[in-house]
Amino acid sequence: MSAREELIVKYAADLKDKCGVTPDMDLLTKVTIGCGPSIYNKDSSTVAGSQQSELDTVKNNFLIKKLGLNDGPELDAGIDTVIEKYGRSNANKYRAVVYYLLAIHFKKESIYN
Repeated sequence: MSAREELIVKYAADLKDKCGVTPDMDLLTKVTIGCGPSIYNKDSSTVAGSQQSELDTVKNNFLIKKLGLNDGPELDAGIDTVIEKYGRSNANKYRAVVYYLLAIHFKKESIYN
């Protein structure tokens, strides 16, 4: 099993155990691949849910640039919903899991087809 495949298994377990979501493995794989090399770096592989600059990066680089959404309060609300679902007290919020949940929240799964 490759390093990426091992991470995808870990992300699927997080979705199931911490978020109560049964993951679409095909979508999760595509979202993980879309994260690029950041998934292999300890710092960039996670999202600091309490750090505003990090949340702004998620909004600008993923929601606006990748998913093509227009900036507005609904983006911040969506991020907040996903962070809450993942668990605010959970120290390791994996970027691929957060992006997966956001893609589903905003019904933008088709971006990965």
